[in-house]
Amino acid sequence: MTHDIRLREVRESDLPIFFEQQLDEEANYMAAYGADDPTDRAAFDAHWKKVLSDNSNINRTILFDGQVAGNIAKFIQFDEPEVSYWIGKEYWGKGIATRALALLLEQVTERPLFARVVKDNIASLRVLEKCGFTIVGEDSGFANARVKETEEYILRLDADRAGSQVQ
Repeated sequence: MTHDIRLREVRESDLPIFFEQQLDEEANYMAAYGADDPTDRAAFDAHWKKVLSDNSNINRTILFDGQVAGNIAKFIQFDEPEVSYWIGKEYWGKGIATRALALLLEQVTERPLFARVVKDNIASLRVLEKCGFTIVGEDSGFANARVKETEEYILRLDADRAGSQVQ
């Protein structure tokens, strides 16, 4: 069965779904570098207001068969263009993140493009590698969801690798 995976502009009506998705403890642990307090709706709303008002960001809602499955973005971090995504736990393991990232990479032609992933988030690392990202470094930082210093990979997508392994 083929599923319909699309990206569209983020709508105000998506935000309550994003909020519910980011409340999941396992998802927060895997993402590691999330909000100080994922249950703080005011902080969540302030974050999204800031993100959506920054015209240098590209934010999209990921739709899976018409349902909001998560979000994906391109933004500037550490003076470099970076991508990030969040998939609701109920949508994990369906190839949604890989397809959504491939779709975003069609819209965002800027290269190099960077991503970060905690070392034990093998599924997310695989998504990035399938889309042509390669590990170029390592870093660590305090991860709110893990309440400890956490190691991560830094990945880069160069112009000659874009979408190299995604069909």
